Amino acid sequence: MYSFEILDVGNPRWEELINASYIYDFHHTPFYHRIDNSYKSLLFVGQDKTDFVAIPLVLRPIEGTELFDLTSVYGYCGPISNRLDFSFSDGFLAFFKDKFDAYCLKNNIVSAFSRLHALIDQHTVFAGFGDVQLLNKTISIDLTLSLEEQRKQYRKSNKSEINQLRKKGFVVEEAKSSGDIEQFVDIYYETMRRVDASPYYYFTKEYFNEFLDNSQFKSKLLVAKYDGQIVAGAIFTMTDKIMQYHLAGTTEDFIRLTPMKLVLDEARLLGNELGLEYLHLGGGVGGSDEDSLFRFKSGFSKDFKQFAVWKYIVDPVKYGMLVEQNNVKDKESCFFPLYRS
Repeated sequence: MYSFEILDVGNPRWEELINASYIYDFHHTPFYHRIDNSYKSLLFVGQDKTDFVAIPLVLRPIEGTELFDLTSVYGYCGPISNRLDFSFSDGFLAFFKDKFDAYCLKNNIVSAFSRLHALIDQHTVFAGFGDVQLLNKTISIDLTLSLEEQRKQYRKSNKSEINQLRKKGFVVEEAKSSGDIEQFVDIYYETMRRVDASPYYYFTKEYFNEFLDNSQFKSKLLVAKYDGQIVAGAIFTMTDKIMQYHLAGTTEDFIRLTPMKLVLDEARLLGNELGLEYLHLGGGVGGSDEDSLFRFKSGFSKDFKQFAVWKYIVDPVKYGMLVEQNNVKDKESCFFPLYRS
């Protein structure tokens, strides 16, 4: 009655299951799993007749050992399904967990971790299967509302500043030429230097070109121009229902004028035009109003979503051994897995 299988990114069935899901994001696709990490990615699939649940995870070696753990790609991931509410029977979910455990134990996998998607109600999958920890809030614009209702949620100062940007001659357009893309990448790097970002965020120029020209989801680079020059820009992805704000940057000379506000406003209009349901802006660093990035995004909507993560210790004995071997001092820390802290 039930079945279980594990797919890698080269298996066409991965993409078929993505396309059959009720709702998904670009973070779930095999393309993103190939481009975003150098480790092996796996899709754990449980099937109950015509219904399925699938969890994409990345297999990482644990340095200095013959052990491994599982994590998610950067962004908003977690399980997908063709069922809106993941309302599977307890028997099926127990079967899925048993099969998952058996694979992990056989392959020396100690723990599993996933960042969950703030727009998808995935929590029921993990009942009795590890812990779900609620973290920060994210911000989403409800594109099913009328344009007027969406704009009513804008902070008053946002409305004024967006109008002023248009009056001053700022325009937003889709970047399509290689020159425009290259200019945006330079602005993105400049932004990463300004915020002292970790090396992880310095994606190669090839990454940007591949991302904007892949076959598994749509993506657009929207740029703000002033006097013909690009001064800010952001990549937006578009899947079945979700428009996602991905990578962005603004030049130092124009950062005080915040042309990114105009970019986001135009992205919202594009999302409506394409018939999407959400423009997900993501969260900030800490997800509170004191966080400047969160405050910037919350100026566009008060539709806050809950971001959460899944933590699961598959092998408690080996997990505890790794924690001791790595001399972890704060064993009460929320960091997971502790041995990587």
